[in-house]
Amino acid sequence: MARNRGQDEDYVAPLRRLLVGVLVLCLLSIFLVWRIDSPRVDRFRAQVADRLLPNFDWMMAPVTAAVNTLRDFQSYDRIRDQNRELRRELQQMKAWKEAALQLEQENARLLDLNNVRLDPRLTYVTGVVMADSGSPFRQSVMLNVGSRDGIVDGWAAMDGIGLVGRISGVGESTARVLLLTDTSSRIPVTIQPSGQRAMLAGDNTAVPPIDFLEDPDQVRPGDRVISSGDGGVFPAGLLVGQVAQDSGGRLRVRLAADYERLEFLRVLRHLGTEIVTDPGAMVAPATRPEAQPQSNAEAASEPNNG
Repeated sequence: MARNRGQDEDYVAPLRRLLVGVLVLCLLSIFLVWRIDSPRVDRFRAQVADRLLPNFDWMMAPVTAAVNTLRDFQSYDRIRDQNRELRRELQQMKAWKEAALQLEQENARLLDLNNVRLDPRLTYVTGVVMADSGSPFRQSVMLNVGSRDGIVDGWAAMDGIGLVGRISGVGESTARVLLLTDTSSRIPVTIQPSGQRAMLAGDNTAVPPIDFLEDPDQVRPGDRVISSGDGGVFPAGLLVGQVAQDSGGRLRVRLAADYERLEFLRVLRHLGTEIVTDPGAMVAPATRPEAQPQSNAEAASEPNNG
C-alpha cells in the first residue's frame, strides 16, 4: 500500500505542474490576444464574445438579481423620503385648513357682531421642549420658559395645531406641561356641531376617551372637539381633535396635536374669565301713581260743563 501511494504521488505532482503551466499559458495567451490592437484580432475577439457570452447568462443571473435588488432598494428609499415629505406637507396643510376654518368662523362672527372686541389678554409665550419625561405612569414634557417669563400654573399649552396640555409646575426658567394623554388630565370639552358637553379623560394612550357625555346619540365620528371653557381654566374654542370610535364602540378623541414631534409649544396667557356679580343700577320704567277715586263732594264742586 505504501508503494502504491508513493507511485500515485509520483504521477500526481508532474501532472499538477503540467496543468498549472498550461493554465498559465492559456491566461497569457488570452491576455495577449485581448491586448493586441489589430483589426483581425478585434474581429476574433468579437466572434469569441458572440459565441461564449450567451452561454454564460446563467452565471450572470445572480449578479443581475443583486443589481436589481440594489436598484429596488434605492427606489424604495426614494419613495420613503417622498412619503415622509408628503406627510410633512399634509400636516402643514391640516394646520392651514384649521387656521382657515377658525378665521372663517371668526370672520362670520365679526360680520354678525359689528363692534366686537377681542380679548387682548389672550397672548402666548413660545417655549422649546427640552425633555420628554413620558412614562407608563406620567406623560409630560419640560419647557425652557418659567416664572421669569410670566408663566402661571394651569395655563394651556398648544403646538401649531391643537391643544397639548396644561402647565403643571413652574420653576424659575422651566415649566412642566402635563399632556392630555396623562391619567390625571381632565378637561371639559364641547363637541361640534351638536354642542354636547363632555369630559376628556387621559388614559396614557394616544386616543383618550370621552366621559360624561350628555347625549351620545348626537355625536358622530369625525365631529370636532374643542375646549368648552368651563371652570375658567382653559379659554373656550381651543381645538382638541376629532371624535373617533374604537373597536368596543367607545367614543374617543383623535388628538389634533402631533405628539410625536413636539418641538415648540405655545403657552397661552389666560387670566381667567371675569365673573359679573353686580347687576348694576338697572333703570326701570317709572310707575304712574294710581288714580284715586273722587269723593261725592269733590264731584259736586266741579263745574258742570254739560
